[in-house]
Amino acid sequence: MILSVLSAADADTQPTLKDAQEQAGQAASWVEQNWSTWLGIGLRILLIVVIAAVLRVAIRRAITKLIDRMNRTAQAVDGTALGGLLVNVERRRQRSQAIGSVLRSVASFLILGTAALMILGTFQINLAPLLASAGVAGVAIGFGARNLVTDFLSGVFMILEDQYGVGDTVDAGVASGEVIEVGLRVTKLRGADGEIWYVRNGEVKRIGNLSQGWATAGVDVTVRSDEDLDKVRAVLTEVGEDMSKSEPWNEMLWGPVEVLGLDSVQLDSMVVRVSAKTMPGKALSVERELRWRVKRAFDASGIRIVGRVPEQPDAPEEGDPSAGMAAPSAYASTTSPQSLATAPIQPNLAK
Repeated sequence: MILSVLSAADADTQPTLKDAQEQAGQAASWVEQNWSTWLGIGLRILLIVVIAAVLRVAIRRAITKLIDRMNRTAQAVDGTALGGLLVNVERRRQRSQAIGSVLRSVASFLILGTAALMILGTFQINLAPLLASAGVAGVAIGFGARNLVTDFLSGVFMILEDQYGVGDTVDAGVASGEVIEVGLRVTKLRGADGEIWYVRNGEVKRIGNLSQGWATAGVDVTVRSDEDLDKVRAVLTEVGEDMSKSEPWNEMLWGPVEVLGLDSVQLDSMVVRVSAKTMPGKALSVERELRWRVKRAFDASGIRIVGRVPEQPDAPEEGDPSAGMAAPSAYASTTSPQSLATAPIQPNLAK
């Protein structure tokens, strides 16, 4: 009896041709009812993807052309008088590449992100929870990597504002030296002793750029207080004129060497201030050359510098008149106690 019941149940569960025809008809009718919706969604997604791809390629190509134009402009003025006032080609190239990389990344992120949200919207997906979760995740990542974000944003603004570049001599507070590489997170500096400093852009609170615009070379000339000031001024003026006409100092000096006047006056010395406007980064070389020329000119003109001992005329050495005299003796006097003590005893004749 049990076997008969099981066989009847198996016969009922086996699909028949009629059931298959009914299921196929239902599927065909469902497809017929929804195919237009699917086609519309597919066409909409395809249109979004195509527009996003075309827009991304067009914007990236426009940014690349803009960067190439900036590089060609820098190369055109390199080696000319105008190029000396501008930044060098390597600095312009690295700066333009960094700006182009940032702009292309931002453009791709915005375009692709917007396209992804629009595609999700075509499937009638509620984007509010997704955006809320993304906001919470962004806040958490921002707190966890705030130093990295700070360094990145500081580097972007430093490059966009052109605060410094490759080849500049800067004082970043934590380190100073010549900039050899500018990155979005770290700036590399080469110090005076050859060491390389890796400075995080977020740690830089102030920047002193010694290579932009022009520099000032200042020399303090210290002479004796009894020197003739008019003569000192004339010698310094002549030194400045000669230096302005000689190479390569005529290119480094962007103005005449000026004698500003007395900087300080003391009892035994006085300081004369000399100043000149120079090419950026050449102030130290100009100061050394100016000191060299001033020292030689002062020696030739007989101007004494503080600390120099005046020369004395040669004179014959005179002998000491008391050198041949003997020291006085106590026995030279007959009445001195020493002489009386050594005198012989006289006999007593009264007896």
